[in-house]
This record gives sequence, structure tokens and C-alpha cells, in this order.
Amino acid sequence: MNSQTKVAGVILAGGRARRMDSRDKGLVNFKGHPMISYAISAIAPVGDCVFINANRNIDQYRQFGWPVISDQTDSFDGPLAGILTAMIHADADVLVVMPCDSPLIKTEHLKKLLSTRLENNADVAVAFDGKMLHPVFCVIKTTLQTSLQDYLATGRRKVADWLIQQNLVQADFSNEPEIFSNINTMDELFELEGANLSS
Repeated sequence: MNSQTKVAGVILAGGRARRMDSRDKGLVNFKGHPMISYAISAIAPVGDCVFINANRNIDQYRQFGWPVISDQTDSFDGPLAGILTAMIHADADVLVVMPCDSPLIKTEHLKKLLSTRLENNADVAVAFDGKMLHPVFCVIKTTLQTSLQDYLATGRRKVADWLIQQNLVQADFSNEPEIFSNINTMDELFELEGANLSS
């Protein structure tokens, strides 16, 4: 059954990154490599196709060899806008979603999200670290495209608020919550580089 499920992936790199001095986070180096490259390494093995959702520096993102898609609007409407764009472009049953700024995520973590959704026959699987949900780490059935369009049309933008309206299952990562470390500032970048020297 799993082999017949067509999977697309999307890496969310479409934000303004105001706290990163407006530098494009996916193109900022972590341990000598652009952060987007870690996301690509994690997601490429699980997706039949992978999209990079970016609203700036399109040509630079294209150099990574995957299709680059931009939001339907130019108003930087947040992660859900990128997810919707990927749903529109993807010829797939499910969409694996991750951000560009969490370099500790590996393929095995995304596979766990996929298997958790499948085993529970849920429409959405979202990562849970034992204390909180991480809504931008999720697997979503693409049949929810209309629901997402309707939600965005109301002007709402919060990922978690839309996800919890769906038939949702939590994927438990409480044994390794540190994998969700994300980088929003240059200070966080330097701190994570220093803390993660072993990998």
C-alpha cells in the first residue's frame, strides 16, 4: 500500500527572515554548507518529487537542482501559503513538509512522519517533541488543498490552527526533541554550530 502512495516534498524557504537581518535563511551557511542543503539531503530520499518554496533569490535556489515554486501572492503569507503552492504543483497523494532552517532533521525523521500518518490512516501527521507540536514538520494529504485554500481566504495564517481542524495524528519524537532546533538569528546559528560539533 505504501509503495502506491505518491509522495511529494516541499522545503519552506519563503519567509522574510526579519530576525536574520533579512538574510535568506536557506542560503546562510551552517557548518560550511547552505542550510537548504541539509533539508534537501533529508527530504530527497522520501519524495517522488521535491519542491523548494522560495519568494526571493529564485535563481540561487534553482542551482540546487530542484524545482523552485513561489507563493500564489507576493505578500509573504507564511508557511501555509508555501504548503498550498506545493499542493497545487504536486502530482502526489501526500506532501512532506519541512522548513529550510532546521539542519538536524534527517531522512529517518521524515520517514517516521510518513509511516505514522499511514498507520493511523490520518489526513495529517505532525511532529510532537513531548511538549509541543512542530507544525511545519508534517505530512499532509493533498486532498486537503480546498480546505487550506478556504482557510487562507479567511485571512488566517497560523499553521497549527489549520492542522488541528483536520484528522490529525501526532508523531512522537519526545526521545530526541533537539532535532527541531531551528535557526532564526545569527546568534542561534553560532550556538547550534558550537553545540553540534559531534555530528
